Formats: sequence, structure tokens, C-alpha cells
Amino acid sequence: MNEIIEKYKNIIIQIASPYGSGTGFYNKENNVFVTNYHVIEGNDEVLISGRNLKKRTAKVIFLDPLYDLAFIQAPESHEMIGGPLNVSPVGEGESIIAIGNPYGLKYTATKGIVSKARRAYNEIDYIQIDAAINAGNSGGPLVNMNGEIVGINTFIINQSDGLGFSLPASYLASALNDYALLNNEKAIRCKSCKKILTEKQIDGSYCSNCGAAIDMKIFNPKPFFPAGAAFTLEKIFEKIGFIVKETRIGNNTWELDHGSAQIKVIYDAKTRFVIADAWLCNLPEENILNLYDYLLRENYDNEGLVFSVNNQAVLLSLITYDDDINIESGVELFRNILQKADYYDEILINKYFGKKRIIDLE
Repeated sequence: MNEIIEKYKNIIIQIASPYGSGTGFYNKENNVFVTNYHVIEGNDEVLISGRNLKKRTAKVIFLDPLYDLAFIQAPESHEMIGGPLNVSPVGEGESIIAIGNPYGLKYTATKGIVSKARRAYNEIDYIQIDAAINAGNSGGPLVNMNGEIVGINTFIINQSDGLGFSLPASYLASALNDYALLNNEKAIRCKSCKKILTEKQIDGSYCSNCGAAIDMKIFNPKPFFPAGAAFTLEKIFEKIGFIVKETRIGNNTWELDHGSAQIKVIYDAKTRFVIADAWLCNLPEENILNLYDYLLRENYDNEGLVFSVNNQAVLLSLITYDDDINIESGVELFRNILQKADYYDEILINKYFGKKRIIDLE
């Protein structure tokens, strides 16, 4: 099982947009990333990252709202590897592994069994599994004990105990084969007649084959415009030098990579607080008290910033009220935490033997 999980760390990606996040995986034969439609819905491009894939934006090129599938264009050069598909029906009681990024925790794997090989829902046969899948798992692969992809983790039943559902790989294989005939043009499947259509094959906003209405967002996307405090924060990040669309990882959530540190920024619209947590190194195995003593002394001298420990990780945090921040003051605040995060991370590692945190494996 460990070998399978290690292999799939080089296959799956994390997907983020202004509206949420999820999981995807690389299909080598078609050179696309596969995920669920509901993960990327409303976006013509999303932010992707992986173990061997530097964070970047990528275009959505295929939408399949009927089977809840979507394809994302792979970059011209990358080091991702593909996982083999197995379209044969799974057996009830068969052991499986669900792999994904639940709640933003990258490369999380849960083992379980196939509870029911065919569970019909909305006229689609899903694989029912008891492996725990949660928010962020959507679009990740369901893998058998031979390391083959047998399904795509698609949805759970809320307030249920271990009721997860995966779309069988046979549906994916069929969609990949059909889309391969379109030479990477943007396309969408009609939910009514099931025909895959390019923009040229759509009459206005209706399927030229059956007349059903088509969601044209993939061809005519509406740009995302933040408002209020989110707008101010993005202007701050832009002034500092970040490409803003490469920082968005969810609704009112951003991620700033700087040196060896990573800073997660959250705006809570209910409390109106802006919280920036810089994730530094992990605690050392020995002489932890020396590191604690240093953090306490620095907390006393660091106005506006505070150190804390979350499990094994050392955090440097900035907390401010939205009314107390504008573009000018925000640039100063965020430049300060970015510089201090990198500075302190180096000291904690070199002087106090903190363990370097590998960002993409946490």
C-alpha cells in the first residue's frame, strides 16, 4: 500500500479557484488532468500544483456536467506521471484506496472496501465505498491494490457514516476517447443527448443536436472580481509583487509562498478579521525548550506579530481588523511578515535545529 501511495504523490494535483478546492490526477495518454466538474465549475482556468508541478494557472478545456467530469490542460513541460486506468468492474468487498487533498491536506490516502459495486444514482452507476472521503477529495483517484485507477471520488452523502461514491473508470475512459477526437478544443457534454460539443457545434447557447440549453461559461467565462476587504487584500498582494490569480486557493483564502515559508491568508467576513499564518519549520526532536524560550522572547519584541505552535509546526501570525487596513498600510504589514517569516525560519532551522518543512508534502 505504501508503494502505491508514494507513486500517486507524483500523479495527483491540488486544484484551487476563488470558489473552492479539490483534487485532480494526470492522464498521460491524453495529456490532461482529470477532476470533477463541480470542482472547477464557473472557472475557465484554475490554480494547480503538485509534487513535481510548480504552482501555476491552467485552462479548463472540457466540461461534463452529466457525469461530473472535467479536463484541465496540462502544461507543455512537467514531470508528472500517469496512473493506469482499469475499466473492469470492481468486486464487492475489494480493497481500495481513496487518494486526495481533503481540507487542503495534500496526499492523504484512506483505505477501505467496495461496499457495493453498482449503486444507481440519477441513472449513473457509481461505486459505493466505505473509505473516508471529505471536502477536497473530489476529483481524486480511487485506486485498487494493483495501483490501477478504478474510479474518481465524486461525492458523499452528508451526515452519513462512511458513504462515499466514485464514478467508475469506464465512464472516464469513454469521455477521454471521445474528447481525443476534438484536437484539444474546448468542449462540453450536453446533459440531454450526451453529445460532446465544441463552440462551433452550439447554436447560440443551445445544443445543435437536441436543442437543450448549454452552459456557455467554458466558452465565455465571466472574470472573477473580489469586493470589499478581499479586493483590498488582492491589491496589496499585487503591490508586493505577487501574481494575484496564482495566490487564490478558495473563497476569501490566499496562499503566499516566500522563500522557505508559506503564508496562508484568510479573511473572515463574519468577524471581519484578516488572519495571516506563516507556516515555518517543524519542532526539533530535542532541546525544544530552547526554541520555546526564543519564541517567547521574540513575541515580546515583535509588535503586531505573534508566534504559536500548531501540532509540530511553528507559526508566525498577523491578525488585523478589516477597517484597520488599507493598501498602503497593508503593503507594509505583509512585507513585514513575509520578510520576518523567511528570516525566522532560517534562524529556527540553523540555530535551534527546527525541521525544515517541505511545503508540498504537508
